[in-house]
Order: sequence, then structure tokens, then C-alpha cells
Amino acid sequence: MEKESLKPVEGAARAIRRRLPLRGELMLAALPTATVLLVLLMVEVLSEQRLLFASLASSAFLIYLDPQHGMNSVRSLIVAQMGAALLGVGTFLLLGPGYDAAALAMVVTILLMILADAVHPPAVSTALSFALRAGDESNVLLFGLAVGVTALLVLLERAALWMLARYASREG
Repeated sequence: MEKESLKPVEGAARAIRRRLPLRGELMLAALPTATVLLVLLMVEVLSEQRLLFASLASSAFLIYLDPQHGMNSVRSLIVAQMGAALLGVGTFLLLGPGYDAAALAMVVTILLMILADAVHPPAVSTALSFALRAGDESNVLLFGLAVGVTALLVLLERAALWMLARYASREG
């Protein structure tokens, strides 16, 4: 049985996203860029723990690169990123900030992603960030809000691809 997070989502009959003309690629890249900037603004206003949110930039880029891939599904993004944040905070509270907490958070996050069939590689960085310097619980809530904004990006990118494909079929 194939793992859902390692193959294109249902209805995407292709191995990898077809490249668009430069204008289309730039339009598609604009959404992740705006999303990361929005998350950075939100973090700047509400927290001083900026590095806790760095892995979401990698998530946004992966979503741009292949929004129809299973690892970029809303489910994989939320399960992996939020699980990693909670595991990172948990190991931080259990072992204190440091390499022991980071190593445990990383290993357990990878195990969680495999067992839950929710593989999203940037979540490993999330686990490390929270284990090394979690701050207070409000950072997990703020991170959850940022993950929600990033999950919305998945839907927007899929809609943009659909619209670009329709536009291209009318042109051609």
C-alpha cells in the first residue's frame, strides 16, 4: 500500500508539477512570499521568538513547488507541524533547553510523521526550534495560528494552479 503523504493527491495524475511560464511561476510564488511576510509581521507584533517560525518559510516554499503533493496537504502540514511544536515543547519541559531535548524531539517527530502518514520535512526544524528555546505556551498558540495561515496557502496555491491551467487552456 502506498503512503498518501508520499504521492500526489487524488486527481493529480502526474509525478511532479509541470513548470509554468515565468509569469505563471512568479504569480504562484507570490502567494507563499506574501504568506511568509504575513506570518513574520504577525510574529513581530505578538512574540519575540522569531526563529520558532522559520520552518514555515520552508513549508511555504514546498507548497509553492508542488502544492498537489501529499506532503503539502493541509492534513500533513497541520499534523506534522503542530505535532513537532508540541513534541519540542514537551522535550523542552522534560529535559530543559539543549541538545538532548532537541535530539529526542527530532527522533519522536520523525516517528510521529511516519506513523501518522503525515510526512512534512520542515516539521523536523520546528521540533528542534521548540526544543532548544520554546519560550512560553503562548508561542505554541501563535505557532498554531501561523500554521493555519500556511494551511490556507495550500488551498490558495491549488486554486491558483487550477486558474492558471484554465487560463492556459483558453490561450492554447
